[in-house]
Amino acid sequence: MMKKNENEQVLKRIARARTQFPEKFGIPRQSGLSWDLKGQIIFEPEYRNETALRGLEGFSHIWLIWGFSDSIHDGWLPTVRPPRLGGNKRMGVFATRSPFRPNPLGLSCVRLEKIELHTPKGPILHIAGADLLDNTPIYDIKPYLSFTDSHADAADGFTDQTRTHFLTVDFPPELLNRVDQDSRKALVSVLSQDPRPSYQHDPARLYGMTFAGYEIKFCVKEDRLTVMHVSKAYGGLHKPT
Repeated sequence: MMKKNENEQVLKRIARARTQFPEKFGIPRQSGLSWDLKGQIIFEPEYRNETALRGLEGFSHIWLIWGFSDSIHDGWLPTVRPPRLGGNKRMGVFATRSPFRPNPLGLSCVRLEKIELHTPKGPILHIAGADLLDNTPIYDIKPYLSFTDSHADAADGFTDQTRTHFLTVDFPPELLNRVDQDSRKALVSVLSQDPRPSYQHDPARLYGMTFAGYEIKFCVKEDRLTVMHVSKAYGGLHKPT
């Protein structure tokens, strides 16, 4: 990061995240809600230096500082409407994790599955539990330290009343079998977290999302999500290994 003047700094993109989500719909609302989700961190050519990762293999989790690349707006507002509050109640932007902030930066804690040092794309970090859009820019990586980053007595503010409500997923075997075996468990986990906007509860509505190269259609009635259709997404999608 280079300092330009007293009020402005330039962030250098060091890597990009490769995930199973080409669109925002369906992405878990926070990192760590589904450890079955796999992804990769691919470094930019300038940062493909294995010595920069020396010692990282000893950590089980890492922090990713990243950019809301699909939610960049000019200016900012002091309050936002958190979707988890139904989209009709305003909270201070700094009391939320909304992408609509003065600096569109996100923070995620993910599990570091392994480090692959020697590949045609340089070192690759294999991660799990990410809440990131495919191709999200990564600006920094830091180790997670359990003795200081975990606080058992932490208060969750207004989010304490909006915790993720898990659904029962009815996924007919003939449809589930259309999905690659390696992606099935993660897909069911994502669906169980109710991907719908919190203000939509129409049991007759057919929702759609793209995941790992598949178009998934489903409906939700009360606490049960039923998958109605599965097909290959047009053009396919990178699938993290």
